[in-house]
Amino acid sequence: QVQLVESGGGLVQAGGSLRLSCAASGRTFSRNAMGWFRQAPGKDREFVAAISGSGAITNYADSVKGRFTISRDNAKNTVNLQMNSLKPEEQAVYYCGLNRFGGPVKSVNEYDYWGQGTQVTVSS
Repeated sequence: QVQLVESGGGLVQAGGSLRLSCAASGRTFSRNAMGWFRQAPGKDREFVAAISGSGAITNYADSVKGRFTISRDNAKNTVNLQMNSLKPEEQAVYYCGLNRFGGPVKSVNEYDYWGQGTQVTVSS
């Protein structure tokens, strides 16, 4: 059984920064690609960033390139998302997901396990 627990969300002003973390347990973490997604009320869950099991390959949504950075620490079974220059429209619940078989892809359907999410609120 895989468990993912996100943390680090909160309230930040537009232009500010937050660092999200996702702690994983129950599986050989370093073998699996991990992704961050977000979901605003009434909208579909959308891709933000993903990283391969080794950390060598990363993938970002165009809207966050240059502002967000995904990283992982396999010794600690964690994946992080550094978010800079946040915008009000990026307010959402942020989720981390684990892809059992594939790479750091953008499709939400490729991820098999999810955390409970962490709320990010960006005030204008």
